[in-house]
Amino acid sequence: MSYEIASLPFDSQPSDHHESSASSQLLDELALHGYRPFEDEPDPRPLPSSDAATLALESLVEALSGLFVDTRLEADLPDLLWSVVNLFHRKAERIGRDLDDNESAQRRSHGEQDGSEIRSVELERRIAQGLTLTERRNAFEFFRDHLTELYATETGSSWRPRAGSVVNHRALTSAMIDSRDFLNAKKLAETQVLLPPGVRIAFAGGPDCNDHARIWATLDKVRAKHPDMVLLHGAGPKGAERIAACWADNRKVAQVAFKPDWTRHKNAAPFKRNDVMLEALPIGVIVFSGSGIVENLADKARKMGIPVWRFGKDGA
Repeated sequence: MSYEIASLPFDSQPSDHHESSASSQLLDELALHGYRPFEDEPDPRPLPSSDAATLALESLVEALSGLFVDTRLEADLPDLLWSVVNLFHRKAERIGRDLDDNESAQRRSHGEQDGSEIRSVELERRIAQGLTLTERRNAFEFFRDHLTELYATETGSSWRPRAGSVVNHRALTSAMIDSRDFLNAKKLAETQVLLPPGVRIAFAGGPDCNDHARIWATLDKVRAKHPDMVLLHGAGPKGAERIAACWADNRKVAQVAFKPDWTRHKNAAPFKRNDVMLEALPIGVIVFSGSGIVENLADKARKMGIPVWRFGKDGA
């Protein structure tokens, strides 16, 4: 017995009584609107290798130059190459803004932690998303920087954006970025749980600075402006930092003592301690007279864009 399958004309429609399934409707939606995998989840796929990216970008510039040189359009080549570099520059900026949004979401997630697995998984997902965004941003900055070098070779002039600045956040391989950012994110997740909520104010002063009245008056002024302040200090056993710790105890102000890890860092311990204190991102640093360790903290804070307020012999 043979069966004959009739073919339907292209304009024929299924019968009205046939209803598509939920899966069919979902597939239709995906086919119609498209689907971007990993948009709401970390992307496990690798980044392009630096060698492959370098070769591709050089081929791109070479192809454009070969097309325009010795033709009536040669004068338009610099503008076109500028736009190519700017394309990657703008993309890196957009990813940077997404990274800022991710950081804000992480901070909100930290505040919402209640010990439940759902909140914990949500925070881990956002941290992983942040790592992916960081790698993508750094990759596009690498593309832009290499194109900038090719632009200079082809045109004889340096590439500059028409507005804003050019920042390269990493000069590392993707594997190193992954490792370092993961460790930093993990450390942030751990320290945020222990750090009291409030406006963080860092304090530094030498062991020979004993101006009790000036230190207390200064801290009282800051507290009047920021009633929820959290005092960050170096836990010095005497001098300015000891006085500041006593002030916090008396005023019932939350404080976090950043003690140097002498066992791990040896002579570099106070300077490493300064780095850790600034990683807590205080809104300002109060500095009373002290040693080079105090000046190191002030210098690093300035480079990070954190205001430094000087008092005592070295300041107002």
